[in-house]
Amino acid sequence: MERLTSADGTSIAYDRLGSGAPLILVSGATADRRADAQLAEALAETFTVYNYDRRGRGESADTQPFAVDREIEDIGALLDIARSAQAHDGADAALVGFSSGAALAGRAAAVLPVRALVMWEPPFMTDDAGLARAKQYTETLDAALAAEDFDGALTTFLRYVGLPDEAIDGTRQSPFWAEGVRLAPTLAYDNAAMGHDGGVPADVFGRITAPTLVLAGGASPAFLPAAAQAAAAAIPDAATGVLEGQTHNVDAAVFAEAVRGFLGT
Repeated sequence: MERLTSADGTSIAYDRLGSGAPLILVSGATADRRADAQLAEALAETFTVYNYDRRGRGESADTQPFAVDREIEDIGALLDIARSAQAHDGADAALVGFSSGAALAGRAAAVLPVRALVMWEPPFMTDDAGLARAKQYTETLDAALAAEDFDGALTTFLRYVGLPDEAIDGTRQSPFWAEGVRLAPTLAYDNAAMGHDGGVPADVFGRITAPTLVLAGGASPAFLPAAAQAAAAAIPDAATGVLEGQTHNVDAAVFAEAVRGFLGT
């Protein structure tokens, strides 16, 4: 594990593995770098992978008040590290974002120099019912976090992503629950990256100039492939793809092969 200091003084922990062109992984909600470790190892067969703990997670610190711009600065600091490590050509890194982390990666790619962008199932809403659900989720999540009801905040998130109450009750008995409750304050960070209203931030994504691929799973709920298409439509010249048989929890080897096909070696 290595560390860097972001622009506001926050210490960010990251792992560097593999060799080749640099690539930065951006995790989704309720996840730290351990959640992406298998993906990092699969991608490290081809790339130099930077797998980091977003602020407030894992071994990274946090600094208040939060703003999405601070998380973009964290990615910028990682880009600087990756560029300096590629001493022979100073190559910019590609960004690979998962779920709400894909939304954050997209916002970063709109303002930072990146070689390419790969987004996995950014969970944007594309119809009126979904947008209304997103609005209600924001209100309920914000109220729980303001009351420091982190158990309630995590429950709100899991219901929002589609887990039935019986599955949530089962999750309460697993080791995941305590870690999820600990990370619950960062749910607000993911919601901010998504944009609070749940829709594609077309004004931001329209400024992305890096080659972009937006992927979805063929076995995922229908709204996720629709969201991928909507996100790609907002990004100039973005490509889309469907990984057949894959769900939101994509297989590491299958995903790595798709990334290699897009970025090359």
